[in-house]
Amino acid sequence: MISSEPHITRYQRWLREQRGLSFDSYDALWRWSVSDLSAFWASIWDFFGIASPTPHACVLREPVMPGATWFPGAQLNYVQHLFSHAEASHAAGHPAIVFCDEALLARGELREVSWPDLRRQVAACTAAFEAMGVQRGDRVCAVMPNVPETIVAFLACASLGAIWSVCSPDMGPVAVLDRFRQIEPKLLVACDGYRYAGAAHDRRELLAQLLAELPSVRHVLLWRNLGLDVELAGPGRQAHDLAATLAGDAPFAPAWLPFDHPLWVVYSSGTTGLPKPIVHGHGGVMVEALKMGALHNDVGPSVMRGDRFHWYSSTGWIMWNSQVGVLLGGTTICIFDGSPAGPHGAPDWSTLWRFAALARCTFFGAGAAFFASCLKVGVEPQAVADLSSLRAVGSTGSPLSAEGYRWVWDKLPKVNGQDIWLTPISGGTDFAGAFVGGLPTLPVIEGEMQCRCLGASVEAWSAPDEHGVGRPLIDEVGELVCTKPMPSMPLYFWGDADGKRYRDSYFDMYPGVWRHGDWIKITPRGGAIIYGRSDATINRHGIRMGTSELYRAVEALPEVLDSLVVDLEYLGRESWMPLFVVLRDGSTLDEALTKRIKQVIREALSARHVPNDVFQVSAVPRTLSGKKMELPVKKLLMGASPDAVLKRDAMANADCVDWFVQLAASRAAGHA
Repeated sequence: MISSEPHITRYQRWLREQRGLSFDSYDALWRWSVSDLSAFWASIWDFFGIASPTPHACVLREPVMPGATWFPGAQLNYVQHLFSHAEASHAAGHPAIVFCDEALLARGELREVSWPDLRRQVAACTAAFEAMGVQRGDRVCAVMPNVPETIVAFLACASLGAIWSVCSPDMGPVAVLDRFRQIEPKLLVACDGYRYAGAAHDRRELLAQLLAELPSVRHVLLWRNLGLDVELAGPGRQAHDLAATLAGDAPFAPAWLPFDHPLWVVYSSGTTGLPKPIVHGHGGVMVEALKMGALHNDVGPSVMRGDRFHWYSSTGWIMWNSQVGVLLGGTTICIFDGSPAGPHGAPDWSTLWRFAALARCTFFGAGAAFFASCLKVGVEPQAVADLSSLRAVGSTGSPLSAEGYRWVWDKLPKVNGQDIWLTPISGGTDFAGAFVGGLPTLPVIEGEMQCRCLGASVEAWSAPDEHGVGRPLIDEVGELVCTKPMPSMPLYFWGDADGKRYRDSYFDMYPGVWRHGDWIKITPRGGAIIYGRSDATINRHGIRMGTSELYRAVEALPEVLDSLVVDLEYLGRESWMPLFVVLRDGSTLDEALTKRIKQVIREALSARHVPNDVFQVSAVPRTLSGKKMELPVKKLLMGASPDAVLKRDAMANADCVDWFVQLAASRAAGHA
């Protein structure tokens, strides 16, 4: 009989039996995990059975940030651990990957990749990489959609000790080049195009530009996703076919690597300068992914209870990396490539729910904006899909509103007579993990994340005093900080030889303490509420307010589909706070609606937080991961150069930016 016991319960029993440690509450367990870092992370290593041919000298050499050294002397490999589950999972009939796209969904079909076939493909790809001269430490870059072939290429890269980096094929050439130029790849894995919302998008022109401006690329491995004719060979550069490569067979032995050997480079876009090229290590990513997947998201080996995990993402978002990381725990992952709103005509926000039913997902995750869209258009998931396999729902990317919580509970199936477990998380690309998240054994409070994650010494801090020290806050909004190191924090930024850019990114406000850049409130019961980015927070007349609270009030109006607010503070001048709204078709921002918008803000927040002006716009500028671009718009309206603060090729909807640029120019000229 399949056990329904939460993995956190198994872990706590293991701690009692193997370590003699008992905790009467999650809070006590969490406090131990952040007060005795070495004991906690050693327990994660042992509980998940991480193998090393050599012992580690210690768990943590010195608890400092930046510069902590974890598990020195140990050797491992992300891919080695991932395939440790292959034999048992396959014998029990569980695939490694379940794949679907818009065309397959229309036919009611899925493509499954078994564990043995995944291993065979990774072995074949690894052998091909070696034949191309890819060695430990070389960079392998990819411009690929969310398909199994992308995962295979990543695992082949990691098995050799080469360093992976991927961009989504819908990104513009400037955005891709801003990333890949910094790390000088030897090999480029690329597709001829991609399909989205029922349309084929030819990316041959993008590939030609990349190859013209990335002279370090010696080999191109092409995925003919659209079946187009592409000429990629050139002087000193060879072209290869990915499908033919993956059809081969080869022996396979992933390289044993130091714990902190680089695994990948991911990017966090700043408001100025090039994207930050963040390097994470094999070991740090592994232990964080295993901890987060099993203990917080409660997904583990599929052989235990048939877990199937989905988190909707493109390859350009860290959630793609996180979803692939769930394979480390022996869990089947279910990936979807395409639009969450369907392929044709009017948006169909039931698309992902129908996929979840077809794939029999037990865990369904998406960005908070997806749930907000479902709520807005009145999706009834259970009317279009059999979601009886579903046990949990995750959300991230931006704060999930209280209305979003209620929609999930009202519209999704009950589990054993109870509301489905809703587990919003908040973390970041910066450390490839989560600071706050969920736990299946804790109550879920509307609008609140359940807990601070194990091993994450997260606090809300006041503004720094004259010594750069903050005061921990409870039930007050403060800066989200992490006061102790975690294994998945960046090893370094690529090209940042003296570490200055790394230090300036996280440790400029509180020396030696990680400042994440979010407003957070730790509740008296140990939960957490994220209020948005701390550098885009409203501060009106000394009263600080997170933008998410204003959005919740405004977007509750039926006419308002989306909104963005910025608070412009000027030295010696009165601040100006404009609100930008996207309205439903047929609605107009007339005087009556403007008054209603201001009234709901006055009632939900305070009179201090009523905007000075309200503007109707076609769209709210968003990043590729769906986050509202508050700070870039704020800096633009304060006089910054558009090219300095708006990276159009890294945006989901760059066409909407011109309106904001014109407004900024008008204000600069004194006309607004």
